[in-house]
Amino acid sequence: MELQNKIIWISGASSGIGEELAYIAAKEGAKIVLSARREDELKRVAAKCSIDSLNYFILPLDLEYTENIEEKVEMVIQRFGKIDVLINNSGMGHRTKALNTPTSIDRRIMEVNFFGTINLTKAVAKVMQKQKSGKLVVVTSIMGKYGLPLYSTYSASKHALFGYFESLRQELYKDNISVLIATPGFINTDVSTKLLREDGSAYGIKSDAQEKGMSAADCAKGIMKAVKNDRDHKYVGKYEIFSVYVKHYFPKLFYKLMRKMTKE
Repeated sequence: MELQNKIIWISGASSGIGEELAYIAAKEGAKIVLSARREDELKRVAAKCSIDSLNYFILPLDLEYTENIEEKVEMVIQRFGKIDVLINNSGMGHRTKALNTPTSIDRRIMEVNFFGTINLTKAVAKVMQKQKSGKLVVVTSIMGKYGLPLYSTYSASKHALFGYFESLRQELYKDNISVLIATPGFINTDVSTKLLREDGSAYGIKSDAQEKGMSAADCAKGIMKAVKNDRDHKYVGKYEIFSVYVKHYFPKLFYKLMRKMTKE
């Protein structure tokens, strides 16, 4: 797939991986829809894309509240006429012990990471069915392949995305709609500083794993390359990616290493 003149909608485009995806799409001549909660940050990203205002559309979106998502999709259609690629990149997390995590936080994370993502996907996929073409991308996490202490509900939400989009891929194949599940490892963004504590406040500390992780720019390059090559699945990261294979083939060793490496 060439990105020139493609309509690419990116959620979570105000920072991190989503922001870098926007820069790549713009550089390759795509027309982009930028969504996230913070409109001011979306405007900053759009300005840095250095493209004509006719080629981007800023559409604020909070996936915790998707009751009117069809209206948002219709706004994109009115602006650009179609949607070629949807990249689901929005998400939120927590850093709390499972038994101490308030149900309100469990529900909020699932609402954003899972229900909000699939509600947006459903609405866009119906447009793609009419077009008889399109690509749906979901950015999950390596923690969607196994759980880690203090990230139980976040991990659960990412596990759920794997199951949903694997099923969706098979259902939409006949409509010429493909699905890419992109699975980053530890990426050097500020996402860990925004993790929720038990009281709902931000964690505020950047993890060592993320400090040493792949840059958001390199991660975005890997994801966009997988989009262009029509991949079904793509792991993106450094050495931590191999942990998926260690867990599969050497589970006892995997859990021993995880207990040793994980710090509260």
